[in-house]
Amino acid sequence: MANVTDLQTKYSKLAQEYSKLRAQNQVLKKAVVDEQANSASLKEQLKQRDQSLRKQEQEMDSLSFRNQQLAKRVELLQEELAASEAKGKKGKHGLQTQSVFDEDLQKKIEENERLHIQFYEADEQHKKTEAELRERLEKLEKDAEQHQAVVDGLTTKYAETIERLQSDKARLEVKAQTLEREAKECRMRTEDCQQQLRRCQSELNRQVKQSSSVIQEKVPFNDTKFSDYNSLNVPSHNRRHQLKARDVAGQAMSFIQDLVAALLNFHSYTEQRVHIYPLDSSIETISPLNQKFSQYLHENAAYVRPLEDSFLQLYQSITEDTVTVLETVIKLKNFAVNFSSYTHFLQKILPYQLKSLEEECEAPLCTAALNAKNQELQSDIKRVTSVFEKLQNYINLLALPSVRQDAMPQSNTSAVFTQLAACLHSLHDAIKEMSKHYNQKAVIERELPTVTQKLCTTTECLLGSLGSLTSCTGKIATFFSNNLDFFTSSGYSPRGSTAALNPVQAESMLANKKKATAYIQAVKKAKPQSVPYREALSNRRILTSSTESREGLTQQVQQSQEKIARLEQEKEHWLLEAQLGKVRLEKENQRIAELEAQLAAALGGSLNSQTAAAGALTRGHEEAAAELKAAGKEPTLCTSLVGMLCTTPTDEHVGDEESREQLIKSHYMARVGELTTQLQISDSKAVHFHSECRALAKRLAIAEKSRETFSEEVKLANQNITRLQDELATTKRSYEDQLSMMSDHLCSMNETLSKQREEIDTLKMGSKGNAKKNKGR
Repeated sequence: MANVTDLQTKYSKLAQEYSKLRAQNQVLKKAVVDEQANSASLKEQLKQRDQSLRKQEQEMDSLSFRNQQLAKRVELLQEELAASEAKGKKGKHGLQTQSVFDEDLQKKIEENERLHIQFYEADEQHKKTEAELRERLEKLEKDAEQHQAVVDGLTTKYAETIERLQSDKARLEVKAQTLEREAKECRMRTEDCQQQLRRCQSELNRQVKQSSSVIQEKVPFNDTKFSDYNSLNVPSHNRRHQLKARDVAGQAMSFIQDLVAALLNFHSYTEQRVHIYPLDSSIETISPLNQKFSQYLHENAAYVRPLEDSFLQLYQSITEDTVTVLETVIKLKNFAVNFSSYTHFLQKILPYQLKSLEEECEAPLCTAALNAKNQELQSDIKRVTSVFEKLQNYINLLALPSVRQDAMPQSNTSAVFTQLAACLHSLHDAIKEMSKHYNQKAVIERELPTVTQKLCTTTECLLGSLGSLTSCTGKIATFFSNNLDFFTSSGYSPRGSTAALNPVQAESMLANKKKATAYIQAVKKAKPQSVPYREALSNRRILTSSTESREGLTQQVQQSQEKIARLEQEKEHWLLEAQLGKVRLEKENQRIAELEAQLAAALGGSLNSQTAAAGALTRGHEEAAAELKAAGKEPTLCTSLVGMLCTTPTDEHVGDEESREQLIKSHYMARVGELTTQLQISDSKAVHFHSECRALAKRLAIAEKSRETFSEEVKLANQNITRLQDELATTKRSYEDQLSMMSDHLCSMNETLSKQREEIDTLKMGSKGNAKKNKGR
């Protein structure tokens, strides 16, 4: 398709160049017509000047004849004057006659001078006109040379275009051959794929029938008398569930590592603060309570590090080849035990934390605001410890199914996970409040005059650890809420039952998975790999599009061949036109040479012999005219498509005129043929563009339909998203309500338990006192 687009771009460029050359051709045609009109007008002017020149020559002849007559009369008058002088003076009448003769002679002399002046002016005007005509002739020759240069340039340009189109034609032919070969290969592959598809369909139908019969006859295995036999109803291995469990465990592992690091930092910086405030251990001895508290805090790593180690073992036990449910995750019990030990550690250090804050309140420089913040911190620490106790209870409940098979049903498991998520959010809120109160307390402590730089640095480190602890607990709570659906979903359950999966079924499942893997590998080795359904569909789409593109390319190749044929005709036409131009140029050069020879011959005579040779010229013209009439070669006026020309036919010029007329006629016939070819090319281009527009319209309609389908799918997806969001919101609200109710219920149960314990203790004390009294009696 990229080559087709390149070809289309090349053809568009050629069309643009053709339009430019066509516009230039129109300009040149207009210029040629203008020059022809100018040439015709100049020829007309030249003819008029020739006519005026002939008239002036005739007038000169008449004047010279009149001059001769006057000269003869003057001679006669002179002879009469001489005769009259010889006879003598005859009186007054003779004088009058002499005066008349003198006046007449004077008039004739003046008239002769005037005629000489007119002849000189006419001669000067003739020279001036001749010079102007020479200049016009030189200008026309230059224009002819320029037009010839333009014609040569166009000829070379068209020759290059023809060569380029020939190369494109060869390349397109090669491409068409390759496309035909590819189409044949695609057809063969399509037939093979269809045969394979039919074989696969028949094989799949056979397998479906066989599997259906097996399922109807043998699955599930439900024994109502002995439920132990139902362990044979082993579910299939859920690889997607395992991958999800692995991913979730990996994320939880990173969060546990961050939590362990934050707890270690918090306890370590708390220990450092105990050694610095309210008494500095480097200066004076701290209280025994704080010493004991510092000793317990120093042991925090022994309780915090096992959390990370046990959860790492849990993460490593979850692989793709295992079954991950609460009944099979044995390592969760170790994590629950370590978390319980850490919770006991928090309960052990809780009184010391409270007493340490009370000692800070009893310090002499403790203000009322600082005292209030210490009280808030006491309540926050109690709240954090209680939340950890709740987390311990929920984690122990989740670890029970791996120890006892019937410890907890599936519905209770979902409730425990929900309460655990709510408890994690409560832990985040409690630690966030404690961090806020510590920040406020640090701001107040910085204003005390006895605060040291060491205390400020330790407090800042403690605040940093609290910030990381807040961030880590928030991430854990969000992570657990986002994956709550995965935790509460049952990834595995026996066939025909809703009970939980037991370890025996898990072992059977893994054994069946290994057998299935071995069987599939053996089948793969025995049979060639089949083509997936999606790949087959994509291959079919590719084949269909390639067939359509092949048809389009075939049409384009045919159109390209037609264009190449037309361009070859145009090339031949331009070659003929170039030959015609060369012939015309040779003829024009010959004509110019003849004109120059005639002009040189005309300018060869001198002007000083014009008056003396007037009679001779007249006689020469008369003799030449007589000879031409005798020979039957009178001057003729030639009229053609180019213009009119007055010529005197000779034997050697008759052929030139006929050849000139024949060349002009052939030129215009060639132009008519060229215009007809251009019209045909334009019609073929219009048909091609029409077909392309129809194809583009079809593509546009298909694109519009696909866009509408996609928009409908997007609308449906948006509706599903909004519906799921609403369901999520309602579920979240219901879960929050349930969690609040459960937390209230647990608090009331804890209160009743504590009251019952107190009553039991009082009863025990009362029973012991009564026993002692009875012994004393």
